[in-house]
Amino acid sequence: MITQPVWRQCLEKPHKAQYGGGIILNPELDDGLEGWSAFGEAKIEERVSGGNNFIVAHSRNQPYDSFSQKLHLQKDKLYTFSAWIQVSSGNAPVAAVLETNAGLKYAGAVVAESGCWSMLKGGLTVDASGPAQLFFESKNTSVDIWVDGISLQPFTQEQWKSHQHQSVEKTRKRNVRLQAIDGKGNPITGATMALKQNKANFPIGAVINEFVINNTVYQNWFTKRFTVATFGNQLKWYSNEKSPGKEDYSFPDAMLQFCKKNGINVRGHNILWDDPVMQPKWVPSLSPTQLRSAADRRINSVVNRYRGQFIAWDVVNENLHFTFFEDRLGANYSAVVFQKTHQLDPEPVLFLNDYNTLERIDDASVKPRRYLEKLKEIRSFSGGKLPLGIGLEGHFEAAPNLPYVRAAIDTLAEAKVPVWITELDVSSMPDQSKGLLQDVFAHPAVNGIVTFGTWSPRGCYRMCLTDGNFKNLPPGDVLDKLLKQWSHEGLVGVTNVDGFFDSSLFHGDYQVRVTHPTLMTKSSLIHSFKVPSTDTSLEAAVLLIKVSA
Repeated sequence: MITQPVWRQCLEKPHKAQYGGGIILNPELDDGLEGWSAFGEAKIEERVSGGNNFIVAHSRNQPYDSFSQKLHLQKDKLYTFSAWIQVSSGNAPVAAVLETNAGLKYAGAVVAESGCWSMLKGGLTVDASGPAQLFFESKNTSVDIWVDGISLQPFTQEQWKSHQHQSVEKTRKRNVRLQAIDGKGNPITGATMALKQNKANFPIGAVINEFVINNTVYQNWFTKRFTVATFGNQLKWYSNEKSPGKEDYSFPDAMLQFCKKNGINVRGHNILWDDPVMQPKWVPSLSPTQLRSAADRRINSVVNRYRGQFIAWDVVNENLHFTFFEDRLGANYSAVVFQKTHQLDPEPVLFLNDYNTLERIDDASVKPRRYLEKLKEIRSFSGGKLPLGIGLEGHFEAAPNLPYVRAAIDTLAEAKVPVWITELDVSSMPDQSKGLLQDVFAHPAVNGIVTFGTWSPRGCYRMCLTDGNFKNLPPGDVLDKLLKQWSHEGLVGVTNVDGFFDSSLFHGDYQVRVTHPTLMTKSSLIHSFKVPSTDTSLEAAVLLIKVSA
C-alpha cells in the first residue's frame, strides 16, 4: 500500500522513516553523517536526544543553507516524500527541495516547531531522468533546521495504478452475495442474474450555468452523467445584488428547479467571497458599519431563500488566500459567517473552499496544515458544533503532481470532515486529468468530485468537456470512460450449486433480473437492492432474493 499514516500531532520523538527511507542513504542518521553533506554555507552536525539521532543545520545565512544528499531520479517514477522536522526556536516554514538539471523541484513543506517533531509529507515527479540533490530550506535563517526519518520512495506507474485499484476496491465497492431460492426456500442452481446499477452513491458533478434552463441538449448531457451541480456565477453576490437592495435570484431559482426535477443535488456556491475584486461594484466603498449591514443582509437573504435545498454551502469563498471581510470587520469574521449560516440552515455541510492546495506546492497560503488551522479556528469559535467540510478547487494549469496531491489529501484527512474536489479542471492535458481523477476517486478521504469544464458561450476556464453542441472533446471522452469504469452496466452472472452469485459492486442502488426455466411468474424476476457505503471491515453483504418456481 502506498498511503501510510499521517501522524496528527507534533511529537516528542519522531517515527521511523517510511518505507525504510526508500532511496535515501542513512535516513535515520544511525550511521553518523554518512550520505549527508553541508549545503550552502551552513554548518551541520549529528545530535542525539533521548536515544534518537538526527541531523542539524546551524549558522545559516541563506534560506537554502542546510544539508543535502545526492540522488538519481527516474522520469517514469512517482516519488513519495516524508521527513520529520523541528526548528531550534519558535516556528518556521521548512521545505524539502530537489535540485535537478531542469531546475528546482519542491517535494513539500511544513511549519516546523521547536520542542517537537512535525511530519512533512509530500511527493514529486520529474521531467527527465538524472542526478538530483535533496536539501531543505527555510526563509527564517535565524533558526537551526533539525531533520530525521527522511524517506524518498519511488513507485512505478504500474505500482501506482495497482494501489489506485486496491483503494477503489476497498473504499468504493463492497463484496455482495446474492442467492436465488425457490418458493420452498431451496437454492436455484444455474439461474441467470442480470444486474443494473440505477444510482451510484459516490457523488460526481459539474458546474452549470443559466444556459441549462432552456437547452434540452445541455440538460440531457448533464443528467446522463452527473448527480451534483454547482452554479457557476449565478448564486454569487455580484450576480444577485448588482445594485444595493435590488436582488435578483431568477437564474439560480430556475436552475434549482431543473436540478430538483432531475434529482440533482446542489452545492451552494457561494455566500460571500473574500477576494476584493469579486465583490459587487458598490461594496468596496462602504464603511465598515455599512459593509457589516450589507453582508448581514446578503447572508440572511441567500441562506434563508435556499434553506434546506442545498447539500453544502461554500461559506466565505477563498478565505485562505484573501481577507476582504476580515480586514474590515475583524479577524474572526469568517467564523462568524460560518456560525450564522449554520443557525439559518442547520443541515448542509459548510465548506472552506480554496485553490492551490493540490495544484501548487509552493503556495504557502493554502498548505494542508493551514487548512487544518483555519478549520480549527472556525470550529473553536462555534464551540465545535459546525458540520464543516474541506473544498479543494483543483484548477491545474500544469501537469498534476500526483504524489503531492495524494500526500496533501492524506494530511487533510486528519480533520475527519468531508473532503470534496469542487472545481476540477486541468489545462489542455486529457491524459493528466485521467490520472488525477483516478487518484482522487480512489482516495478514501474524498467524498465527492465536481468538474469545472462545462461548456459556456463565455468560454471554459482551464478545459472544456464538450463543444457548444455538447459533443465530447478529449477531456469529455476521458471523463465518460471513467464514469463507465466506476459503474456497472450489463453485469451478468450465473448462480452456483448453492444458488449463490458473488460480485464486488460499487456502492449504490441496483436492480437484478433473475431468469431460470423453473420460474413461472414474471413478477418475481426483478428485485431491487442497495449496496450501502459501509465500513469495509464488515463481512460481505448477503442479499437473499426469493423467487417463485
